[in-house]
Amino acid sequence: MNKLALLLPLLALAACGQEQPAPEPTPAQTVTAAPVSTLPAPDREHFAEAFAAGCTGAEPVKNATCKRAGMGSDNVVCQYGLGDDEYLRHTATMGPNADKTGWVLTDAATVCTEHGAETTETAASESQ
Repeated sequence: MNKLALLLPLLALAACGQEQPAPEPTPAQTVTAAPVSTLPAPDREHFAEAFAAGCTGAEPVKNATCKRAGMGSDNVVCQYGLGDDEYLRHTATMGPNADKTGWVLTDAATVCTEHGAETTETAASESQ
């Protein structure tokens, strides 16, 4: 009886070592998202380009700093100085253009009239 008690655990242990390995999991196909066009981070150069494109005849932008208008907002608020002014005295809001590849002034008419310049749309309609 004593030998039988010792043999049973050995047989159980030997049976455990002969299990067949689990089948390899099949790799799941991953779906890649379509590429989303991202806007470049707004800086002085982007604001200067948008300001020059929106306002004809205005002084050039000397310095500018931009930050998001709020959490999740597409718009940015920029403070800027024109000409020889080294201080950020003025504020404008920029938003993405139609194809979301660049920045444009959201209220170009107000910003341009503040500086005595014409908006691009006004200058184009007067030349016709």
